[in-house]
Amino acid sequence: MLNDLKDSMKKTVESTQKSFNTLRTGRANSAILDRVTVDYYGSEVQLKSLANINTPDATTLLIQPFDRGSIGQIEKAINMSDVGLTPNNDGQVIRLNIPPLTKERRKELVKIANKMAEEGKVAIRNIRRDAIETVRKQEKDGDASEDESRNLQDNIQKVTDEFTKKIDELLTIKNKDIMTV
Repeated sequence: MLNDLKDSMKKTVESTQKSFNTLRTGRANSAILDRVTVDYYGSEVQLKSLANINTPDATTLLIQPFDRGSIGQIEKAINMSDVGLTPNNDGQVIRLNIPPLTKERRKELVKIANKMAEEGKVAIRNIRRDAIETVRKQEKDGDASEDESRNLQDNIQKVTDEFTKKIDELLTIKNKDIMTV
């Protein structure tokens, strides 16, 4: 049971890390385009499935579509997304120049990162709640003694604290990354 709990919580931490990767930190990182979807022949397709995304330097993202006919849709999808970057289209590739972040924008990104971390912690607490309910049900049904139930609940809390701490560590690293000029 504890192994399943750890696996679920580990997936939650990984999901939170992926969310952090989509935040722009002033340096070119193709992960900021992970949430961008393009309307491609009537269906929503992730941008990374339609194009090669490279970082030729620290402040530029270069998007090379596999199908040059989709360059207009890709440009439109980037404009409509919450990435906050303006695409430059030369007919063959799209360039995204990443401007340096202002102090206000950095503070905004820190708030967004804190919100993402809190969502991760809530998910971990929900996993803990479900596990404790299962243990209490086992105790009530007579499948586990009161002492076994108490020990399992204590272990569940220790695992929860461990994974909550991991999210806090990831948040600290991300906030430092965002605030570094």
